[in-house]
Amino acid sequence: MFVYLFLLLRKALDRAEHSRRDAYLASAVDMGELERRMRSMEIDH
Repeated sequence: MFVYLFLLLRKALDRAEHSRRDAYLASAVDMGELERRMRSMEIDH
């Protein structure tokens, strides 16, 4: 039971993180900034 709840919580948190990253990338004002943001996200992982 707890494993199932943990998996649901983890899935919800992963979705929230994905949405946050999408919003961050979408707010770039030009292609150069978008590329810099994408590179910085790759480096952080």
